[in-house]
Amino acid sequence: MIKLFNEPFKLVMIEDDEGHARLIIKNLERAGVANQIVHVPNGAAALDYFFNDKRTLDQHDKTVILLDLNLPEIDGFEILRRLKADEHTKNIPVIVLTTTDNPKDIDECYALGCNAYMTKPVGYEAFADAIRKLGLMLNVVKVPHNQG
Repeated sequence: MIKLFNEPFKLVMIEDDEGHARLIIKNLERAGVANQIVHVPNGAAALDYFFNDKRTLDQHDKTVILLDLNLPEIDGFEILRRLKADEHTKNIPVIVLTTTDNPKDIDECYALGCNAYMTKPVGYEAFADAIRKLGLMLNVVKVPHNQG
């Protein structure tokens, strides 16, 4: 398992497209990412995962989020807005991984507090390559303890 500060981190992938989710997991593993990956399939489930009534202060400690913007029910912008506004989740790094490359959407995500923005390339090979590169970055990234 990849260790940061001698501790593993959990990767929470908020992605509604099952095919994309499988490709992301497969190519992160190919890049050497052995961390736990939690797949959350939609916006409502994501809010429940992060803001359920039974949460504890350290529940999401050492977590990184991969966030799609185009989600059913509750979109990624709203999830990002809520994550960064909440004392318990505001320090969790969020990497937006989505199909849109609209400059307005990119600017809005950074204004809301995302830590990185990646556009999913069209085509299997380009998509797989981009995810492998993301995996290489995740191998060396330092993740904060959630001090919320």
